[in-house]
Amino acid sequence: MIDPSPAPAYAIEPVWFVEATYAPDAAETRTPFRAEHLAGVVGRLQAGIYVDVGAFADVSASIILVRAADAAEAIAIVSDDIYMHNGVWVEVRARAFGRVTAAD
Repeated sequence: MIDPSPAPAYAIEPVWFVEATYAPDAAETRTPFRAEHLAGVVGRLQAGIYVDVGAFADVSASIILVRAADAAEAIAIVSDDIYMHNGVWVEVRARAFGRVTAAD
C-alpha cells in the first residue's frame, strides 16, 4: 500500500554543538591570533566541516556547529585551532544536536 501522507517539509541533520570557553583575558590575548583563527574558521565552513560559528559578545565562549562522527572527533576538530593552542580557549565541550533544515 502506498502511503498517501506528504513527505515532511523538514529534515533533521545530526551535528555536534561545541562550546569553546574563552580564558578570562581572551579579549586581549586573542588579538595576535585572530586573523589566523578566522581564516581557519572560514576554511572549515567552506569545506562543510563547520555548519555555523559565532561567539558571545561578552567573549565568554564560541559556539560551533560541527559535522563529525562523534563527540571526540568534534572536540578534536575544534581543538586543532590556534586559539586552543595558545590558551585563548581553555575548554571545549560537545553535545549531540539535531539541526532542522528544509527538506529538498
